[in-house]
Amino acid sequence: MTSVSKAEDDRHVEAPDAGELIDQYQVAIWRYLRALGCDSSLADDLTQETFLAVLTHPIRHISPAATALYLRRVAYHLLVSFRRRSKKIVPTDELERLDREWTRWAGFDNGDAALEYLTECIKRLTERAQLALQMRFRDRASREQIAAALGISQDGAKNLMQRAKLQLRECVERKLK
Repeated sequence: MTSVSKAEDDRHVEAPDAGELIDQYQVAIWRYLRALGCDSSLADDLTQETFLAVLTHPIRHISPAATALYLRRVAYHLLVSFRRRSKKIVPTDELERLDREWTRWAGFDNGDAALEYLTECIKRLTERAQLALQMRFRDRASREQIAAALGISQDGAKNLMQRAKLQLRECVERKLK
């Protein structure tokens, strides 16, 4: 039996089992990977690989925040490795900037608070701005399609979406302070 100092023992928290670990952190890791630029399918794959790596080599659970940070580090390195293997060059400093932004926005939870703030802020937009953003980001509509649906020029659609995104950013940032 190994000796554990009292300080180390005090910091140790009961580690969740595999199912609890996945239930507790899967959404956060998936959202994190999406924030780093992964499409949905790649985020699914890398999230699964993250948990396989961690479950193959168990970690010491100190706290939920430390576990979340460790899982994000594993996911981050898996993404960097994937991009190297697929010869997709993305500057590491860009990924690091996105990682810092995720931590600032989502903190150490799964991003639920930031998502709730975003939902609240979207409701404050005009109906036209909401429709334009839904068409663009949910439906993947082109600027031309959005302009036609709203009865405005393509430049008008571009300006509308730029103003709406700026309003969302400012609204969410105010709530995060």
